[in-house]
Amino acid sequence: MSPIHPNKNPVFEFTPQSSTPLSAILKANTEHLQTIYVDCPDLVVHPFSFGSQIDAVLFYIEGLTDAIALDRQVLTSLMKEQKLEDGQLLSALKEILPVSQSENVTTFEEVVASISKGMPVILLDGENFGLAFGLSKWEKRNIEEPMSESVIRGPREGFTETLSTNMSLLRRKLRSPSFKLRTIQIGRYTQTQVAIAYIDTLADEVLLQEMTERLERIDIDGILESGYIEELIRDSRKSPFPQVQSTERPDVVTAGLLEGRVAVLVDGTPITLVAPTTLYSLLQSPEDYYQSYLLGSFIRWTRYFFLVFALLGPSMYVAVLTYHQEMLPTTLLLSISKSREDIPFPALVEAMLMEITFEGLREAGVRLPKQVGAAVSIVGALVIGQAATSAGLVSAPMVMVVALTGIASFMIPHFTFGIAIRLLRFPIMLLAGMLGLLGLMLGVIMLVIHLSSLRSFGVPYLSAMAPMKKGEWKDVLIRAPLWSLNTRPDLTGNSDSIRQSANNKPGSDKGGAS
Repeated sequence: MSPIHPNKNPVFEFTPQSSTPLSAILKANTEHLQTIYVDCPDLVVHPFSFGSQIDAVLFYIEGLTDAIALDRQVLTSLMKEQKLEDGQLLSALKEILPVSQSENVTTFEEVVASISKGMPVILLDGENFGLAFGLSKWEKRNIEEPMSESVIRGPREGFTETLSTNMSLLRRKLRSPSFKLRTIQIGRYTQTQVAIAYIDTLADEVLLQEMTERLERIDIDGILESGYIEELIRDSRKSPFPQVQSTERPDVVTAGLLEGRVAVLVDGTPITLVAPTTLYSLLQSPEDYYQSYLLGSFIRWTRYFFLVFALLGPSMYVAVLTYHQEMLPTTLLLSISKSREDIPFPALVEAMLMEITFEGLREAGVRLPKQVGAAVSIVGALVIGQAATSAGLVSAPMVMVVALTGIASFMIPHFTFGIAIRLLRFPIMLLAGMLGLLGLMLGVIMLVIHLSSLRSFGVPYLSAMAPMKKGEWKDVLIRAPLWSLNTRPDLTGNSDSIRQSANNKPGSDKGGAS
């Protein structure tokens, strides 16, 4: 690796010997691999002979390879063969060994890559090639219900940290051969496998090419979670809003793929990225489509209302109480004034104090063990709220406003989007405390301008409303009946825009009951 100069960006290079071709001398190959894997006690080097005294060495990483299957399907089978001769090894080994997946390796780079994936490699004396077997096996988590995206009605399965398992979960839902997966490797040391999932008849080629180029541009030492990739491929680096949708639910990813979007699966994390996304996609829950459209529309409108309250509730309270008391009914104003008689702080300081305390309690509840985290959050909020009110630091109405704001923020389905709303609550509150409703409106206008300028892989963040697409309002303003959602969102310029037959409406002359 070249030296890193203080005034230059570091240039990463593969070690020269990693792409060196294998030698026909088994001892030289073995010594070179042992040099590469020095201080790696989990590397198993197993020399043995088979056939007509053919010398071979088996390499694999303990814990990444299925040792039982390796003994049964490779070593035992080779020991039984006595007719193998030099010159026919490559074809003969593939025919004899009962292993469904095997591949040739001809360089040390390929050998190291195979061993790192858990694939055992056999090198032969007198041959400048090796054979890697698909016998990987490591500990992995079982498929469980996503804790952060639970639903009352809907699938209970979620992605895991194993890429192959996640790909199979999607393949089980999308059984058409049009469902495609492209894999690339990112991270110089982690060599993390990343898969791009799409439906080739629905996804726009320009979108797919853009996603591939952004991923291939990433030059970093390691990828530990999909959040790394999300930050490195986003359109606007200064916006607090997520510009790709993150989820650990296979049904959400499948729904996105059926709309012509592209998904990015990362080995080692259950969180999958879906792009492009819009503001309204982040406010939709998969359960909206698993129940009656009337109930789904009602819940969606409730979610919109509480989104506005989570963003502007404390700011509205501070603005009205500080500058616009005439907007309150006399009885309510007298009640609030009575509760604030002994409060030493202005409404802005009072609101900031309570909001920061509530955010601290929420963060503590997340970081604590789940057995005690919820109890600490609830009890802490009650105790601190009651103590602050009794001590005359905050008023009872302010405690109620902050509590309602916290509940409203929990109704936002997308966690990262909810954090952005909580973050923006503070500057808008400061504007409201300094300028009243004028400052609040100024903050809203600045926010709308910012959202209008955002793009997610070229798609406007407020798409369907700005730019206006009335045909898509039926899945934005409301959750229209499924039989009326017959076209895909116009996000990526897909050619196949028809989702279903026009005769799916119940009671139609051709398709439903009368």
